[in-house]
Amino acid sequence: MRVRLAGIVPMKDGFAFMHRVGVQNHPIGDYYTFPGGGQEGEETLEEGTEREIKEEFGIDVKAEKLLYEMYNEEKDQKEYFFLCKYLKGEFGTGTGPEFSGDPKYIDRGKFIPEIIAKKDVEKILLLPYEIRDKFVEDIKQGKI
Repeated sequence: MRVRLAGIVPMKDGFAFMHRVGVQNHPIGDYYTFPGGGQEGEETLEEGTEREIKEEFGIDVKAEKLLYEMYNEEKDQKEYFFLCKYLKGEFGTGTGPEFSGDPKYIDRGKFIPEIIAKKDVEKILLLPYEIRDKFVEDIKQGKI
């Protein structure tokens, strides 16, 4: 079973997301997603989340609290979503493989780091839906 880690990163009265544009291998097309990726080696869930955010956004964060988890039966994948605290770094300077020009990523479109205002999160197409709905509700209730 694969483990995917994702971060929920509050920044500038909003949240940091990865905007996926021009995606060729996804039935929905363009969408936003929580930044993250697969757990590697012996790293903890928190360490993996922090590494993924560094790779994708170029910033250091602290994974502080597990907010959500879900099992994706189709992919045989367990996903963990951590609330992260921004520590330092310049947003948008990630150097992960999705930014390398590697041909294996060509059909995955562009990966564009964006900060979406808290009030606008419910207006974007954010995946996965199950977590999006919980996240939007938690924002509305002032939990996040």
